[in-house]
Amino acid sequence: MTAHGLLFIALILILVLGSAIPLGAYLARILTGKTRLLAPIETGIYRLCGIDPARPMGWTSYAIALLMLSVIHFLLLYAILRLQYYLPFNPQHIAGMAPMLAFNTAASFTTNTNWQAYAPESQISNGAQMFGLMVHMFISAAAGIAVAAALMRGFIGGGLKSLGNIYVDIIRITLYLLLPIALLAATLLLIGGVPMTLDAFAHLHTITGAPQTIARGPVALQEAIKELGTNGGGFFNANSAHPFENPNAMTNLLEIWLMLVIGFALPIAFGHMIGRKREGLALFAAMALILGFAMVGDYAAEAANNPILIHAGIMAHPGNMVGKEARFGIAQSTTFNIAATGTSTGAVNSVTDSYTPLGGLMPLFLMQLGEVAPGGVGSGLCGMVLFALLAVFVAGLMVGRTPEYLGKKIQSREIKLAMLAVLIQTLLILAGTGFSLLTKSGLASLENAGPHGLTEMLYGWTSATENNGSAFAGLAANTPLLDYGLGLAMLFGRFAVLIPVLAIAGSLAAKPKLPPSTGTFPTDTPLFVLLLIGIIIILGGLQFMPADTLGPLAEQYLMLKGTVF
Repeated sequence: MTAHGLLFIALILILVLGSAIPLGAYLARILTGKTRLLAPIETGIYRLCGIDPARPMGWTSYAIALLMLSVIHFLLLYAILRLQYYLPFNPQHIAGMAPMLAFNTAASFTTNTNWQAYAPESQISNGAQMFGLMVHMFISAAAGIAVAAALMRGFIGGGLKSLGNIYVDIIRITLYLLLPIALLAATLLLIGGVPMTLDAFAHLHTITGAPQTIARGPVALQEAIKELGTNGGGFFNANSAHPFENPNAMTNLLEIWLMLVIGFALPIAFGHMIGRKREGLALFAAMALILGFAMVGDYAAEAANNPILIHAGIMAHPGNMVGKEARFGIAQSTTFNIAATGTSTGAVNSVTDSYTPLGGLMPLFLMQLGEVAPGGVGSGLCGMVLFALLAVFVAGLMVGRTPEYLGKKIQSREIKLAMLAVLIQTLLILAGTGFSLLTKSGLASLENAGPHGLTEMLYGWTSATENNGSAFAGLAANTPLLDYGLGLAMLFGRFAVLIPVLAIAGSLAAKPKLPPSTGTFPTDTPLFVLLLIGIIIILGGLQFMPADTLGPLAEQYLMLKGTVF
């Protein structure tokens, strides 16, 4: 590792954490309806859509509306992808997607996963990119934040029957948060060299006279919301490693900031919403510690070089540059990768498949923790609160008291729902990986044998189920088994967590809010932060330790012995 690389990581953390605090306060104002600068536009949208903004929603109504909205958007995107050949803004005359790939893609963008089992610049038209994929990037991100807002309201008072109105939440979040920041970021990306055009692909000749086709399109705005909404779906197959998506070090810095800032702003907004800022800072600190450790750890693993070269006594400098862009180097590549997997973004500016085994384990393990550091916009905070409930439950068992969190008694209903949300994802990941490796189709999708092949498949199912969307790049995912299997994993991974979260929010909202007593376990102290991190590692990550041991850890050991797969 170099001082320059560590300074880059420190700069990222300072910029993100420093700006997340005022953004969190602003987000709380949005969610409480105190920011109404665009009230005429907001009111016009309500009238156009027939929305009654004063209509209260209990958790069941909120959940049903979320599911119905998702179903409608899934069907619309599926239709756009299948019919894109006949739709406007298709200068390349790209054909419609095959049914199984369209299903996988529609499930991916509806769930904020943005897994891409295709080459976007050659298989999706400009119109489908803008009116299909990009629209979903805004809506799915806003829906995740809306669920987090509903969960926050469950802690505000006692005897509440309403968690807000999901349509109002989504409109306000899009109008006051996502659109303004995305437009500003898109402008900065344009200045940095990212294209934004509806022109057809450019047909040029190289200096040797050979013909070359250069893909281009409405990239800048999609790139901005792709990172800001922790979506990750790139306009190009190379994603943020492509110079048209991420031209230089300044755009790389901006994109990392966009991925992380809302995720860290949400616990701050949580503290403002419940009137206890220190509680939000405790969750904020747990997220920051996990992410900071992962950034330094992944950088150290890649800077330490390839284990095969270490075994041969060769120490190349600056380290393992395989699969990384020279314009970024190791520190900027690993930091981007950790930001993308610490959130549910899944964007990449390097090839994770070419990382060292320990370097590839770090982003995989971050996803296995449940995407909570800071996680996807909205879903990350929801996951962190679920772990906080489990932490106070464990603390309550230690002292023989009924656990409390933020003035609410935590009883068997909340713990069962929290464990359901945590365990359903583990089941999907491990069962999906195991089943795929037992089938000829699954094995044929792997480009590598041995532990590395296991890691490729495990990473793919983890990424899909945790709604991340990144891939190990050695997995050929466009097969019936993986298109449909991973598509279903994305849907269950999203809604089998958000629905229990809403049920918990409804249950907590109905309970009386109790004042702190001498027996109340404080949840705004460094001790609780450490307990929370321990619970995340034990209940989240250690469930995957056997699989990780057989995959990246075994590969690291064998490569140090000189074995190559």
